[in-house]
Amino acid sequence: MEINKKQDLTQIKKEIETLKAQLKENIDSKADTTLKEYLNSVNKQHEQPPTLRPRRTLKGHLAKIYSMHWSGNSIHLVSASQDGRLLVWDALTTNKTHAIPLRSSWVMTCAYSGGDGKFVASGGLDNNCSIYNLQQEDGKACRELNGHGAFISCCRFLDDGHILTSSGDHSCILWDIDKNQAQHTFTEHEGDVMGVSIAPDGNNFVSCAIDQFAFLWDLRTPSYVYRFTGHEGDVNAITYMRNGNAFATASDDSTARLFDIRAGKQLQFYGNEEITIGVTGVDFSISGRFLFAGYDDCNCIIWDTLTGDKLHVLTGHESRLSSLGVNCDGTALCTGGWDNLLKIWA
Repeated sequence: MEINKKQDLTQIKKEIETLKAQLKENIDSKADTTLKEYLNSVNKQHEQPPTLRPRRTLKGHLAKIYSMHWSGNSIHLVSASQDGRLLVWDALTTNKTHAIPLRSSWVMTCAYSGGDGKFVASGGLDNNCSIYNLQQEDGKACRELNGHGAFISCCRFLDDGHILTSSGDHSCILWDIDKNQAQHTFTEHEGDVMGVSIAPDGNNFVSCAIDQFAFLWDLRTPSYVYRFTGHEGDVNAITYMRNGNAFATASDDSTARLFDIRAGKQLQFYGNEEITIGVTGVDFSISGRFLFAGYDDCNCIIWDTLTGDKLHVLTGHESRLSSLGVNCDGTALCTGGWDNLLKIWA
């Protein structure tokens, strides 16, 4: 009886893979042009990149900054450093509103909850995702989500009651924070999962890993919806465009890339022969027309999302640029580096 069940499951999986292959073939057959060819045919002109200057420098960390994330109010942000602290900042005044000591200094990620920003979270080499209530003054974690078998590489809040994590155990987990348990586990990647980004509508998410793939998932089901290919190295970070129709990836192959969910394929890539270092992070301007990409050489490059042209370079960090993000209203960019500093650009 057990053998028959296994045979049935194997047959179902084969049928699913066949249908996915047929779907991909059907989509590819309708790709009659590329984005670059289309833009050349309509003589699309460059838009001027935003004129960004460093307006604030946030000083307070004593070791490498590995992650930062904006709150929903576009004023506050949280950062994580190997000095063993989470710091919550007011980006307008540069004041620190919270300093949270971590159980482990080997932190890799942090996240700010949406809405009123009641919670922040962190994760790293201790394999746990720790949730902190900013309204509590004791600085202790109100939840410790323990279920991954390796480091936590990224975490993002779905809402105050749910958080999504990615891990070096090749999986992502959607957690019910109140129940302190995993709600769904996503296990299709073949390598360490390095990043996740939740769709603006909250129904889907995308993930990236060192297996060189990006996956699209439905948060309600454990199997991926679509697999995106194109990178030739580890994929380090992934970010949705604000309209939810596309996402960007950052890779050790020295490129960032744009993938369209509706087309199910890569639309554009960002790189050239002069760039031979890894891309550490990406985010879009609020309109989606510009892509900000951070690099191992301390710099942030502004790319034209449509044409793939390099428009401007933001310089100022003295070591690896490890994290970046645009706030919710699109008025500021924050970059964090291994020089222990955060810079606010506007």
